[in-house]
Amino acid sequence: MKQLLYCVLALIISPALFASDMPLNMTEGVTEISGQVYNLHMIILYICCAIGIVVFGVMIYAMINHRKSKGAIAANFHESTKVEILWTVVPFIILIIMAIPATKTLIAMEDPSDADLTIKITGSQWKWHYSYFDKDIEFYSLMSTPREQIEGTEAKGEHYLLEVDKHLVLPINRKIRFLMTSEDVIHSWWVPAFAVKKDANPGFINEAWTRIDEPGIYRGQCAELCGKDHGFMPIVVEAVSEADFEQWLLDQKQLAANAKAAAEAALTQTLSLDELMAQGEQIYMAQCAACHQPNGAGLPGVFPSLIGSPLIKGPVAAHIDIVANGKPGTAMQAFAKQLTAQQIAAVVTYERNAWGNNSGDTVQAADVSNGNSDATSVLPTEIDLTPAAVQPEAEQIQAVVTEAVVEAAETVETAEAANTESLDDLAMDELMALGKQVYLRSCASCHQASGTGIPGAFPSLVGSPIITGPVSEHLDIVINGKAGTAMLSFNAQLTRQQLAAVVTYERNAWGNSSGDAVQASDVVGLAK
Repeated sequence: MKQLLYCVLALIISPALFASDMPLNMTEGVTEISGQVYNLHMIILYICCAIGIVVFGVMIYAMINHRKSKGAIAANFHESTKVEILWTVVPFIILIIMAIPATKTLIAMEDPSDADLTIKITGSQWKWHYSYFDKDIEFYSLMSTPREQIEGTEAKGEHYLLEVDKHLVLPINRKIRFLMTSEDVIHSWWVPAFAVKKDANPGFINEAWTRIDEPGIYRGQCAELCGKDHGFMPIVVEAVSEADFEQWLLDQKQLAANAKAAAEAALTQTLSLDELMAQGEQIYMAQCAACHQPNGAGLPGVFPSLIGSPLIKGPVAAHIDIVANGKPGTAMQAFAKQLTAQQIAAVVTYERNAWGNNSGDTVQAADVSNGNSDATSVLPTEIDLTPAAVQPEAEQIQAVVTEAVVEAAETVETAEAANTESLDDLAMDELMALGKQVYLRSCASCHQASGTGIPGAFPSLVGSPIITGPVSEHLDIVINGKAGTAMLSFNAQLTRQQLAAVVTYERNAWGNSSGDAVQASDVVGLAK
C-alpha cells in the first residue's frame, strides 16, 4: 500500500518538477512580460499540484486506513463549525496568494506608456496591415504558403500556414506599442513568444506592447474565428538589432520610392493580353481567390461568382471602380492602397477573360489611373490614426483639438454653402441616381444594399411603415435620427439635396415605387 501511495504522489509531483522541459508546457518567450506570464503560470501550476497532493493524499489515506475490511466504523455527525470555517478560510487564502502575482503581471501587461515606437495593426479578411507611426512606412502582410501545399498536391513546408510575404520588422531592446483595430470583423493578433494576444475590433482601438530581448523570427496567427480563411492569417515578426532596424527603415523608404517611380512609368506602358493575364492570375490567386475561389465560382450566398457576372459583362470602368474602391456594405475591400495601377489593370483583365468570360478586354495602368481619379471620395474603411491622435502629451492633444475645430468650422461652412446652392428641383432620375450613391455609402452597412436590413438588428425598408407613411416622418427620422436606437442623425453629414435624394431613393427602390420625388426645399426647417 505504501508503494502505491508513493507512486501516486510521484505522478502528482513530477509534472510540476519537470514542466519546464515538457514540449506541451507554455514556453517562456523572449520578452520580460512573457517571462512573467510563464512564471505566473508555473506558480499556479505548483499551487494546483500542492492542492492535488493534499486532497488525493487525504483520500488515499482514508481509503487505506478507514476501510470496512479493517473494521472501521463511520463517524455519525451532521455538521462541524470548525470544518465549515476551515474550508472557507483556506480557499480564500489560496486565492489571495494567487491574485497577488496575477495582478502584478496584468498591470505590467497593460502599461504601453513611454513607447519608443508605435505601430498600428489593422486586421482584415484575411491579411494584416501594418503602419509605422512617424516612419511613413506601411504595408500589407499576406500568407505566402503555396496553394499546392494547402490543396495537398505538394508536401507541406516547415512553416506551413505560418509564413508571409512581408515580415513585421521590429528592433530589439525598444518598447514597442501596438494599436490594434479591424476594418471588417473581429480578429485577434497573437504572438505567443511575446505573450501578446489582443482582439482587433472594428471601430475600436486596443493597445498592447512588447520589448523583445533576443533577435530572431517569431510566428503567430489570428486567434479569433474571423471567417472561412481564419486559418490562413499568420503573423511573422522579425526582431533585429537597432542598427539593422534603422537600415531596414532606409531600405523600405528607398523601395517605396522605387515602387512609386515604377508605378508612374507603368502608366505609359502597354502590355499584351498574355502579359496581363499572367500577372493578373498571380494577383488574383494571392488577393481574390480566398473569396471568389480559384475557379471564379465564388461561394453562393456569400461571395458572388465572377463567371459571366453582370460586373464582368458590364463597363470596364465600373469593374475597375469596384476593385479599386471596394463596395460599401459588403465584404468587397478597396484595393487601391494594396495594389498598383498596373496590378489592378492586370487582375481586371484576368477576371474579364478567365473561366470562359473571354471579353477580349485589355486594361492598362493608364485606364486605372484615369478611372480612379475619384478614389479619395470613397469613405475610409479603417480608422484614421495619426501620431498626434494617440500621444498623451498635452501639447499634441491641444494641437489635435485645434486642428479638429478648424476642420469642423470649414466643414460647416462647406455644408452651409452646399445647402444654400442645392435647393433647385431635380428630376426623378437624377434624385434616384444621387440617392443610390448616398444610400450605398451611408445606409447600406446597416440596412443592406437590397434594403432588407438585418432581422432583429436593423429594420427592412422594403414596404416598411416608414416608407409607406408620410414623407415628412420619413424625412424626420433620416434628418434627426431616432433616440434609443442605432439610427443616426444625418443632418450634419449630408446636404439638403442628398437628404432629399436618399429619401426619394428609399421610397422608390426595391419595389416600393411610391412615386414620391422629394426636393431639397422640402428639407428646409426640419432639423431639430
